[in-house]
Formats: sequence, structure tokens, C-alpha cells
Amino acid sequence: MIKRELSNYVDILSAYTELRLQENRDTLIVMLNGQVMRNQRKAMSGVSARVYKNGVWGFASNRNMSDDDIKLAIHEAKKNAVFLDRHTNQDNEPLQITTNSGRNDFSTAKPRKTQRELIEFLKEIDGYIEKKYPKLNSRSVILTCLDMEKSLVTSDPSFAYSVTPRSILIVVMTVEKNGEPFELMKTFGGLGHFEDQFSDPSQLYEKIDNIYNHLMKKSEGVYADAGLKDVILDADLAGILAHEAIGHTTEADLALSGSVAGDYMNQKVASPLVTLVDFAHTALGEPCRTPVYIDDEGVLAKDVAIIENGVLKSYMHNKQSARHFGVEPTGNARAYSYSDEPLIRMRNTAILPGTDRLEDMIASIDDGYYLIKSSNGQADSTSEFMFGVTLGYEIKNGKLGRGIRDTTISGIAFDVLKSIDMISNDMVWEAGGMCGKKQPIPVSMGGPAIKCKINIGGK
Repeated sequence: MIKRELSNYVDILSAYTELRLQENRDTLIVMLNGQVMRNQRKAMSGVSARVYKNGVWGFASNRNMSDDDIKLAIHEAKKNAVFLDRHTNQDNEPLQITTNSGRNDFSTAKPRKTQRELIEFLKEIDGYIEKKYPKLNSRSVILTCLDMEKSLVTSDPSFAYSVTPRSILIVVMTVEKNGEPFELMKTFGGLGHFEDQFSDPSQLYEKIDNIYNHLMKKSEGVYADAGLKDVILDADLAGILAHEAIGHTTEADLALSGSVAGDYMNQKVASPLVTLVDFAHTALGEPCRTPVYIDDEGVLAKDVAIIENGVLKSYMHNKQSARHFGVEPTGNARAYSYSDEPLIRMRNTAILPGTDRLEDMIASIDDGYYLIKSSNGQADSTSEFMFGVTLGYEIKNGKLGRGIRDTTISGIAFDVLKSIDMISNDMVWEAGGMCGKKQPIPVSMGGPAIKCKINIGGK
């Protein structure tokens, strides 16, 4: 735990400086067919300082957090900033001053479980699956927990302290049909320590039954017909489309470096039904799964309406990009570890719900697909994407049909958004994601189901 008071260092922060102490605490338990394959708990902590001078940043970090080590990090960051300034001569204007203060601690008030107790919890879930579904070829139960504790002070000054725990339980089932393996995975959990997310294994049994039923239909299913199809992307796939293929292109640093969104500001990029938001900490009156109240530059985090009624309206910003575009910073500067510099990162990104019922959306399609779960995928700065689909169903004459085997979807995300003509009236969040952009970072994504046209792969 971080115990040092950073306000004592404000007086020695001469140039614009960010000073951050951070500890990440990880737990990972992997159980395969009842056997514990991995069982680890680790912590990584340290101090970093970042100094701004005439358009350049000096950065330094140290895994020790004594008074001398903190002062050394500040000194080294300042020295690095002076060195870089001497060799670049950018002579930019100073950054906007932001003075904020906040404390947001999501730690549990319940007694913490030991590693042995966590393993016993997973064994109960595994035992339920083994007993009820003996024909499975393999089963995995995985627990991954991450606590991020941060203490920040800036020279403005801003002060922030946060503890943001996340607990995710993953169930994976595999079955063979005619010698071919079929797999399905589902994640549970989100913001909070394990004790707040999971009270009893039995609370997951009905959801596990649902996974198995989908897996059986998938194993008896067919290959999709390749081509441009009318599809419904359920929340999981709509969320990954919003995050990977749209969200990254609208991070201001990537827009400045040539992403397609750099040319689209105030232009129509989607159907008028589409409003896409990166939420800071509260969405539609509910707490977000990855809440950010004050970012790692000491900026008050606010929602970013990236697309409003089909028109691109805003990028996500840190202090430096906000100054370049002449706007307010949005609180999107985030760092994963004490040794990482803050980058412009998403937090909780989703399309807002519409007014349509899912059953009406299905009924509107004569020949298409209802796509539910995604696997891995990729997107680039042009918004071109390809995502794996691990769960889906045919739609024939307005009704769900056979399950489909693993497939892919691809296209240009902004073109897909323009084809949306129905959006469901519900909202589902997925909180198990880690976004990669030089460094990993916890994010959540999701939204309603969307009806659109998309390229789907075949056999």
C-alpha cells in the first residue's frame, strides 16, 4: 500500500511536473480440468516523475519510494526535459493549468479471502461443470484480479488518490463433434474486489448452463455464407467495434499522427442514429466498470461525445493535444504502471442505446446473422478491421436459426456505422478487456445491439 504523502513535494516542483506513486497488485489462478495450473500473486510498485519544458517531456522512474528516491526521480526527469529541449527547440506555449483534488477508493469493506479460499471457490465451479456436463473434452476456470493504487500530485497543483480493483472470472468449455473441437468462453465480474463481485459459486450456475447450451448449438451448427450481410451485432461485438475500430482513431495523438478521423471532424461518419461516447466514470446514471475521476495528469475526467447523431464531434485529449486543438483536456491521460508515461487512452466506450427491441431487429432480417461473442481481432488507423466471431446464429425469415461455427467479420468501421438502421434499447457492458497501446490498460466497452451490414467470412 502507498503510505507516503506527496503534498510535501509540491514546493520543489519548479517546472510543470507530475509526480506519481503507484502499486499494481495482480492475482492469477488458472484451473484446467480440476487441476491448478497457475497460482500467483504479485505486486509491482514505484515512483515516476514527468517534467514538461517547451513542448518536450522528461521522464524518470524508480521502483523504490523513499524520500531520496522520489527526489531523485524529480531531478532526473527535470534533467531529461532540459536535455531534450536543448536538442529540439520547439518553444511551445505552456500547458493549461488544472487544479483538482479527489479521492476515489473502491476497496472492499469485507474480509479478504486467502489464495486457498479463492482456489476452493474455483474448485466448486469446476466441480459443478464436471458433474453436470461430463461429455466436455476440457474445461477451464480462471480468476484474474488487478488492483491499481495511485497517488498523484502535480505542480498546478492537483492531487488525486485512487484504488481501482477489478476482478474477472473466466469459464472456458470445449467439446468435440465428429473429431472437431468447439470452444466457448464467457467472462464474469468487473469493478471491485473479488469479495464484492462473487459471493457464492452457485450464483454463476445458471449462466454456466447458458454457455453450455450455446456451445452445443455451435457444435451442431453450420458455416456462415460469406459476403456482405445484414447482421445484428450484440453488445460484445458492437462494443469491440466502437473501441478498436472507431475509438482508437479518435484518440487525439493518433488523429494527429494520421488516423482517418483526423480528416473527419464535424463531418457525417455514421448513421444519425449513432451517438458514441467515451464515459469517464458514470454512464446513464450507473457507475462505469472502469471509472476515472481524475486522470494521470491531474485533469478532471469528463465524458467525451465522440460522435453525436452521426457527426464526429470530439477527440479524446490529454493536456498537450488539447492545447494543440484549442479545446479543454478531457481526462484521458492514463498510465498502466509507475514506469509508464500517461498516454491518451479510452475508459468506457460505447454507442448509446436506441429505441428498438432486439426481437424486432431480428424479425426485420430475412437472411442474415445474429452475432454475439467475439474473440481476438485487429483494426488500424484507417478504421479497417477484422474480428473473430465465436458465437452466432443464422436469421432466416425473421427468426433465429442454426448456430454458426467460428467465423470473422471485416470492413471499414465508419462505413459499417453508416449502415446502421436499428439500435436496441438495452445496454450491456463488458469489463474484462485490456487495451494495448504501447502499454496495457484496463478498459470497458459495450452498448446496445446494432443492426448493420458487414462482411462475414465463410468456410
